[in-house]
Amino acid sequence: MLMKPQFSRSSRLSPLLLALLAFILFVSVLYGHNLLFISRQHPNFSEHHRASGDSHFNSSPTIIHHSSEISSERVVTQRRQQKEAVPFAVGRTEEGCDVFTGRWVRDEEARPLYEESECPYIQPQLTCQEHGRPEKEYQHWRWQPHGCDLPKFNATLMLESLRGKRMMFVGDSLNRGQYVSLVCLLHRHIPQEAKSMETFGSLTVFTAKNYNTTIEFYWAPFLLESNSDDAVIHRITDRIVRKGSINKHGRNWKGVDIIVFNTYLWWMTGYNMKILLGSFDDKEKEIVSLSTEDAYRMAMKSMVKWVKQNMDPNKTRVFFTSMSPSHPKSMDWGGREGGNCYNETRPMDDEKYEWGGEGERSIMRVTGQVLGKSEVPITFLNITRLSSYRKDAHSSIYKKQWHPLTAEQLANPTSYADCVHWCLPGLQDTWNELLFANLFFPSFQSIH
Repeated sequence: MLMKPQFSRSSRLSPLLLALLAFILFVSVLYGHNLLFISRQHPNFSEHHRASGDSHFNSSPTIIHHSSEISSERVVTQRRQQKEAVPFAVGRTEEGCDVFTGRWVRDEEARPLYEESECPYIQPQLTCQEHGRPEKEYQHWRWQPHGCDLPKFNATLMLESLRGKRMMFVGDSLNRGQYVSLVCLLHRHIPQEAKSMETFGSLTVFTAKNYNTTIEFYWAPFLLESNSDDAVIHRITDRIVRKGSINKHGRNWKGVDIIVFNTYLWWMTGYNMKILLGSFDDKEKEIVSLSTEDAYRMAMKSMVKWVKQNMDPNKTRVFFTSMSPSHPKSMDWGGREGGNCYNETRPMDDEKYEWGGEGERSIMRVTGQVLGKSEVPITFLNITRLSSYRKDAHSSIYKKQWHPLTAEQLANPTSYADCVHWCLPGLQDTWNELLFANLFFPSFQSIH
């Protein structure tokens, strides 16, 4: 009898096992390849699975390393694109150039940038020659940064870049001075019949019709709503600021393409600030007292919040101008006792001079802290130190006096000298040169 050969169970299953193993190997390779592809296309994919407890990702350092490289490359690319896409920029300030650090040099050839008599828009508080200043020394100083140069102010570039757009200055009378300075720098390039300046309450509008552009100033000394918001009658000693009220003014700023804020001087009362928690229309007003530093921080945070909600960083630019220094005591710079800016005709040449006391420095710290944490780009125009050297550039007694002077005042000009505001042409033209440099040739360290 022929016997069939006997095969063991394991022998009969071997071909099936081999086929199964081959299939598993194929799927594993294919799955592993797709997994690697997914991780490369989506760098956070592997991190998501590690966080969710998928242990088989923990043994794949190659995938993690590769996704990290992609992520870093994207961050670098995004930063590069952000730098390259700064609105209005046509170039860059050279690496390592701090345009706010330097010295004043005399320059009779290039200064002043215009004549006082040529610009009809200067307020009578700033027309020092018209009001009897006997010399023009203050007009012939040019700011020279250390190790680099400021780009020359180009009115044509400015006007062409503003074509079809709105630019606005928002703040107090010092910001208005810078606003008027810019108008003076530009208006000669616009035909007489194509330009105008009008005031509507808190808003002043300079129109260049042939460029379809406006350059505007909005009076808001605290940025927030206050009892000092009347653009003409605002000399109020008992100042009250309303918390959370920036939209009261901010609705008038919407739609601008370039905005330049300032706020400082009106906060410096020497006392705590009164903060209104409700409305000025409330019969029973709830008012609390805050330190100047805390009240100022509140306003700065409101400004940053407004910028975040209303300004498109891909199309617009936002600037904040630092404190404008005053010179009420000549002893601060080694002058005579009882003196001030009156009769000063030259800048300080001591670069180590430190302007201001602890109150001013605390405000500067708050500014740095708030802008440093801003999620939106705001360019900081740090004009404080360079302006602190210019004890000679104030309007002093050479301005329109709003009230008749007494015999005692006339006998002592120091007693009524204005050591806060600045003659035009003069220092504030330099502020606009710095604005021009940071608008068209930004240093990315200055954009917070």
